[in-house]
Amino acid sequence: METRVCSTPGDTFALGEMLGTRLRGGDAVLLHGGLGAGKTLLTKGVMNSLSYDVDEVTSPSFALVNLYKTPEADVYHIDLWRIDEKSDAAFGVGLDEILENDNAVVIIEWAERLGNYRFPSRVIDVAIEGDGDDPRNITIASSG
Repeated sequence: METRVCSTPGDTFALGEMLGTRLRGGDAVLLHGGLGAGKTLLTKGVMNSLSYDVDEVTSPSFALVNLYKTPEADVYHIDLWRIDEKSDAAFGVGLDEILENDNAVVIIEWAERLGNYRFPSRVIDVAIEGDGDDPRNITIASSG
């Protein structure tokens, strides 16, 4: 587990780039943090490290799932904010089907809404504390 202090949006983006260089097919990146914490900005950093146009990376709040195809992986950017907390969020976004793709990497915003979902491969938990103009404390823990 490692914790970094990101004092600027650029720091958060750079941390996402570093995280992106570590990803491989089958990984799940679970993002936790309040509104405006920087979950999508971190995702843009990940995608930049995978040579994807960051201007095409947007929060999938209304679409629920955005697919970004890169030479390294098919990255599924999922946002569970609009999924009812009492529903089966994994079923709602077709997570089981997505994970059947060995080359898939999933990045999930509001991942706490998955409950006790069990991933078949490595899980990287990212907790972002802070909002507004405050520095962010970002903790990254990996399992599996």
